[in-house]
Amino acid sequence: MKIIVTDRDGEVSELRGIAGWQLMELIRDEGLPILAECGGCCACATCHVYVDEEWLDKLEAKNEEEIDMLDLAFEVQDNSRLSCQITMTERLDGLRVTLAPE
Repeated sequence: MKIIVTDRDGEVSELRGIAGWQLMELIRDEGLPILAECGGCCACATCHVYVDEEWLDKLEAKNEEEIDMLDLAFEVQDNSRLSCQITMTERLDGLRVTLAPE
């Protein structure tokens, strides 16, 4: 499975997705510039990403915690998600995201 990530400079990286892992972990472990300060506990908004529109319906809905944390993020858009709240599954093969501003 693969994930396509565009960083803040417009550089595109293709990452190997692993079922059951959080998207944040895969981006961080690849060395891309994502802070993920809370380590995936949904206690900050430093793993904020923009999900390409075509993938939004394939994701699990935002829970209350994620909605609250996104209120603290910069430049939130309709397609904003916290990457720590996206668990990779086979149905997300080819997922495209862009790192949001810090």
